[in-house]
Amino acid sequence: MGARAVVLTGSLGLGHDVVSQVLTEGLVSVGYEVRTLDCMALLGSLGGRAGDAVFRRLLAHPALYDGLHFAHLRPGSALAETLDRAATRRLVPALAAALGPEPPELAVACFATGSSALARLVGGPWAGAPRRPATVCLCTDASPHRLWVQPGLDLFLVTSPAAAQAVRRYLPRARVGLVPPPVRAGFLAPPSKTEARRALGVPEGTPTVLLMGGGWGLGPLAEAARSIGQTGVWVLALAGRNPRAARALDQVAAAVPTVRSLGFSDQVPLLMAASDLVVTTPGATTCSEARAVGRPLLLLDVVPGHGRDNIQHELGLGQAGVVDPEPGRLAEAVLAALADPPPPSPCPPAGTRRPGDFAEALTEALAGLGGPGPVQPGPARAAADPPGLALVAEVGEAGSHQGRRPLAEVPEGPPAPLPGRSPSGERPASQPEGGPERPC
Repeated sequence: MGARAVVLTGSLGLGHDVVSQVLTEGLVSVGYEVRTLDCMALLGSLGGRAGDAVFRRLLAHPALYDGLHFAHLRPGSALAETLDRAATRRLVPALAAALGPEPPELAVACFATGSSALARLVGGPWAGAPRRPATVCLCTDASPHRLWVQPGLDLFLVTSPAAAQAVRRYLPRARVGLVPPPVRAGFLAPPSKTEARRALGVPEGTPTVLLMGGGWGLGPLAEAARSIGQTGVWVLALAGRNPRAARALDQVAAAVPTVRSLGFSDQVPLLMAASDLVVTTPGATTCSEARAVGRPLLLLDVVPGHGRDNIQHELGLGQAGVVDPEPGRLAEAVLAALADPPPPSPCPPAGTRRPGDFAEALTEALAGLGGPGPVQPGPARAAADPPGLALVAEVGEAGSHQGRRPLAEVPEGPPAPLPGRSPSGERPASQPEGGPERPC
């Protein structure tokens, strides 16, 4: 039997589940037998429904959610700790029972409450055990808040240098790995725009946008579809798993011939490929998938808290704009983005990778923990490596792997240059790039 791993997700929206799907595929590809557990389900039907209802209500009151996120979750206030204890009080025993007397070799949380539960198992039932799972937190948010970053976990995986520094805000000597955003396979090899439009019946040469509000169908989707469609732009509109939004979009599509109401769809790679612009909420997963397909983003500022952080991160990456959800301004912003697309994305900094390299980067990060296969208990691993060790995968402009570089501490000042490059990052003219050239 191969090495076993458990992935902890949380069924709030679709983002965590998508991350867990890509993570599971990556773990299977390197030899793990993977089991996925939903933290919301482990809380029981009453606890799961209560958590879902609270989160939805917070999203409906942006000022309240912003206050909770920036004043409590980010610094880790007494209120945040109280909320965390209330959730983990139920989750930890349920998780321990689900894992049984012989826990797996690896446990990865891609949900904040799951990360906290793992840390409590490390400090509780697993403390002093002859062997325990290697414990990893994977967070794709632009700035992980305090509940993600728990002492006792062996490794934190994030998708940007800024997120790595956010982790070290709370644990200065944390072991942090930098990986590309998890992107599903369908977005890495999408059809051409012509093929996608032919499949969907979208007229060639017609300005077209994909309008979506995540798994929960957030934002004024019907009003947005109407205002955009009335300009003559084709609108492919998704409602996620929001039946009210789906009904409203159906009504708009019946009145505006350039609007297609598609409800919930698992054909998002095809829809993105057919579009000129993706208008969406600032979910990290959706934004990464649109970038993988090569479509610019227009972000609806309707997700408070972590959504504000994600917007700033996406704007910094380039090929993204932001707009308020007011229908008139939204339609104007869409027309402007179609006429004058956002600036192209800058080259990724040294130490980052492209989305398709997620499984490779994950493999290297786990190799640093000793897996797959038998791994040493957490304390032994921590003692074997210098405090604050980080795994940073370096990739040259041609996308070729340049090796894994341990950093004893987060360095101050500019990062070290890639091998064979000057401190400015330029390659000497006498030294050609290896392999075919790839654009940024």
